[in-house]
Amino acid sequence: MGDFTVGDEDFLLDGRPVRLLSGALHYFRVHESQWGHRLAMLRAMGLNCVETYVPWNLHEPRPGVHEDVAALGRFLDAADAAGLWAIVRPGPYICAEWENGGLPHWLTGPLGRRARTNDAEYLAHVDRWFGVLLPQVAERQIDRGGPVLMVQVENEYGSYGTDRGYLAHLAGLLRDCGIAVPLFTSDGPEDHMLTGGSLPGVLATANFGSGAREGFEVLRRHQPSGPLMCMEFWCGWFDHWGAEHVVRDAGDAAATLREILECGASVNLYMAHGGTNFAGWSGANRAGELHLGALEPTATSYDYDAPIDEAGRPTEKFWRFREVLAEYQDGRALPELPPLPAELTDSHTIRTDGWASLPDVLDVLGGAECEGPVPATFEEVGVDRGLVRYRVDVPAPRQPYALGVLGLRDVATVYVDGVRAGVLDTQDAALPEPVPGGAVVELWVESLGRVNYGPRGGESKGITGGVLHERQYLHGVRARGLRLDAFSVPGVAKVPFAVAGSAGTVGLHRGAVDLPSTGASFAWLRLPGWGRGFVWVNGFCVGRYWGVGPQRGLYVPGAVLRGGCNEVWVLELAGAEGAGPVTLGA
Repeated sequence: MGDFTVGDEDFLLDGRPVRLLSGALHYFRVHESQWGHRLAMLRAMGLNCVETYVPWNLHEPRPGVHEDVAALGRFLDAADAAGLWAIVRPGPYICAEWENGGLPHWLTGPLGRRARTNDAEYLAHVDRWFGVLLPQVAERQIDRGGPVLMVQVENEYGSYGTDRGYLAHLAGLLRDCGIAVPLFTSDGPEDHMLTGGSLPGVLATANFGSGAREGFEVLRRHQPSGPLMCMEFWCGWFDHWGAEHVVRDAGDAAATLREILECGASVNLYMAHGGTNFAGWSGANRAGELHLGALEPTATSYDYDAPIDEAGRPTEKFWRFREVLAEYQDGRALPELPPLPAELTDSHTIRTDGWASLPDVLDVLGGAECEGPVPATFEEVGVDRGLVRYRVDVPAPRQPYALGVLGLRDVATVYVDGVRAGVLDTQDAALPEPVPGGAVVELWVESLGRVNYGPRGGESKGITGGVLHERQYLHGVRARGLRLDAFSVPGVAKVPFAVAGSAGTVGLHRGAVDLPSTGASFAWLRLPGWGRGFVWVNGFCVGRYWGVGPQRGLYVPGAVLRGGCNEVWVLELAGAEGAGPVTLGA
């Protein structure tokens, strides 16, 4: 039991000043079997607290359908067992480089820009969701013997809007749901962000990667008293597909950490351990200073150049941070590190024994086909992660004309009378060759991740404008969705696989690999020369691969593997010639 409060200058636990040395570790990006190890690594680095977001869309994939909401409570219990306090950031919006910033697609689809405002319909959904989620947080607060010290109101709202009524509603809702520990907001240390994102009576914290003294000076102008805290010290960064791998010098990051602590502030390392965006949950950003430009999809790896890498191993940054944090332990020695994760040794080639075309897969695992005068969006056909096949008939007689798409999000592979005619990957695009009258056109559209930050968050996926032949809209478009979560063991067992297809061929490849019972903690799965798609190991989706890099291998948790035969599915969506064999191992 304990009483955690916000004093004039410090956080107070039972009246005694405490400094929070926290690290971000998202339970949903780490296999549950590895929670204990990663939390022990945080303690060994010198941290006394762990912070996590909560992704609403992961736990409510369809309205009123809840999946493993109790995972948060189990994680908080694991943190408590590891000797760590906890900070919870339940959203409802979280950013986090996560699909749609954590908001469900079925919510933002119909609401559009009314999400993240004081809109009655939006808030009714939030009220209901928090009523489901928050009891497990409330019962684990520190004054009830649990680890939870603080809970966040929304997330970086000052980067998005100015609706103080919305923030006030959320703060009141948290209290109504039994949250008694201090509430806080977090925003960039800029006047307009702190003005838009903070609330009277709620502790404001700052997010930055450098310039701690300057950042805290701005925060102090808005909040003259109360403890200082950098709620997100960006000690690394995330990767976008097709861009260079992002790294930050360990010495530079350690110097900034020291600067934060020398200011007398508390800190939350973002990320202490990043983990992995399993199952296609990576979000996306929009390029440009105002985040209105081209789509930039986030990679599957969320390694983040963090002090604890994607596989759970200490990096140079870990040791440099540990040196700094050792000075802030009130005379206590730091714990020893837990055993290092064991990597699966050797490289094991996956033997393929079956292949199915995308139409055959869609026939078994796809949803019902719908038809309308204009193309249905992903949200309207109920697809969060996956793809949608659009079909439309070109009337005849008429001359061959250019076929184009308006409002495409994100990439479409186009077939004309069953023959691949090209790939469209810009918002408004057209095939290079004209399409004749009487043709049947199929457009297989894939979402590369919903925007998680900025003014275009919550935008719809699919064909959001229309299909054009010359300047004329083609109406009567049929749409059928294929969700990633349809790829279950019972579902794939019904797919009519033929003989193994060539490596890199578009479609679903089925394979297997025999592994020894080594007790490996992890393995890397590699697909040299393949295009773009998703991989499942024993029914567990390890995420998206993409030949553009920078990521060259997919992380596979050891708990997913088993001694003996392991089944692997590869859903190739782009197609690639000269692809090599898929391997699993070192």
